[in-house]
Amino acid sequence: MDKKINILLAEDDKNLGNILKSYLGAKGFEATLCENGKIALDAFKRGDFDFAILDIMMPVMDGFTLAKEIRKLDKKIPLLFLTAKVMQEDRIQGFEMGGDDYLTKPFSMEELLLRIQAILRRVDQGKHNHQDPIYNFGKYVFDYDYQVLKIGKNEYKLTSKEADLLKLLCNNLNEVLDRSVALTKIWGDDSYFNARSMDVYITKLRKYLKDDPKVELLNVHSVGFKLIAPEN
Repeated sequence: MDKKINILLAEDDKNLGNILKSYLGAKGFEATLCENGKIALDAFKRGDFDFAILDIMMPVMDGFTLAKEIRKLDKKIPLLFLTAKVMQEDRIQGFEMGGDDYLTKPFSMEELLLRIQAILRRVDQGKHNHQDPIYNFGKYVFDYDYQVLKIGKNEYKLTSKEADLLKLLCNNLNEVLDRSVALTKIWGDDSYFNARSMDVYITKLRKYLKDDPKVELLNVHSVGFKLIAPEN
C-alpha cells in the first residue's frame, strides 16, 4: 500500500482549517493542522512532511516568514499559499519565497485538490527525471540508497544513521544544518543523550571526509553543522 502524502496545514481560521483537514483526509491525505506559523514550524521540525499548505495572514508568524524558515530546512517540499490577498505584489512575493502555487480565498475544495494533484505530478515527474539521491560534492560521490561514500578508489560503507545525517548535510550543502532539526528527524528528539550520540556520528563523518582538503564539516557554535564543499 502506498504511503499517504503527509500535509502540513497552517491555517489560523479554525473553521476553515477543520474543514480543510477533514476534506484532505477524505481524499486520502494525512493532514496536520496548525493554528499559527510558529506552531507549524515546530511541527515541521518534528515531522516528516511531503507537502505544505500555508495561510499567509497568520498570527505569531505569517505564512511568508514560515515559508522562508521551511525553505532553510527543506528546499524541495512543495508549498501552496492560501490568502485573502489579491494584490499582484503578494503573488510575486509568494513565488519569491519558494511557493509552488497560490490560491486566493474563497476557493472551492475541488480547485484546491486539483492544484495539489498538479503540483505532486510535477514533483513526481521531476523525481523520475533525476537519479536522486546520489550526491556529488568535492571529489566525493555519495549514494544514499546503497549507503556508500566514494572518493577515487576508496569506498566507505555507512551505517543508516551516518547515511541519514550525511544526506541532511548534503541537502544543506554550504549552509547551516540546524542541530535540533537533525536530531528530531534522525533520532526522534533533541535530548542531551541523542545530541551526544550525534556528535559521535559527526566525528565519524569527518574521518570519511578527510580525503579531500576542500571538503570541511564545521561546527557552528550553538546552531548546528555546515558541510562546505565545491558543488559538482
